[in-house]
Amino acid sequence: MSVEDNINDVIESRFLKLFYALDSKTRLKMIQSLHQNEKHISELAREQDISVPVASKHVSILEDASLIERHIYGKTHVLEINNKNVASSLDILAPTKTVKIKKGSCLLDALKEAAIIETKKRNGIEQVIATNGDEGFYIYEMNGELHNQTVQKCILTDDVTIIWKKLEPIAKLRLNVEVED
Repeated sequence: MSVEDNINDVIESRFLKLFYALDSKTRLKMIQSLHQNEKHISELAREQDISVPVASKHVSILEDASLIERHIYGKTHVLEINNKNVASSLDILAPTKTVKIKKGSCLLDALKEAAIIETKKRNGIEQVIATNGDEGFYIYEMNGELHNQTVQKCILTDDVTIIWKKLEPIAKLRLNVEVED
């Protein structure tokens, strides 16, 4: 089995676990509840009007999909949302393309081989403003690490996996502010 086959198997496994975990109203309600605050399994069970053993089974599925984390303090199990994985779980839906470029090419050259890239000069720097017609602000990871070089300054000398991400306005906090006189 090739390395690419192994990677595809891992992606497929993560994909299946994620969608299985999200294919339950009870688990979705648990995730929503944990977004508010960390909780004990028994508290989640009460909220969902289910038994603790049933809640534990749901929690195990959510843990297997890396959507929540369990912290154990003696006999107490406290659950919290795994914020990093909840947001990045959807990364597995991105299509994978393979491009061949010459050693020493920049990341922009590789991107142009894989997609329709639109750039615009801002403050003297050419920046990507759209990918396949989808305008926005883009960042990238190389082999799982976030990089802050421009796509023109990122010179590729070895095989690498790039994850090209559009920053989306995702709510991190909803704040109701009440101003008193």
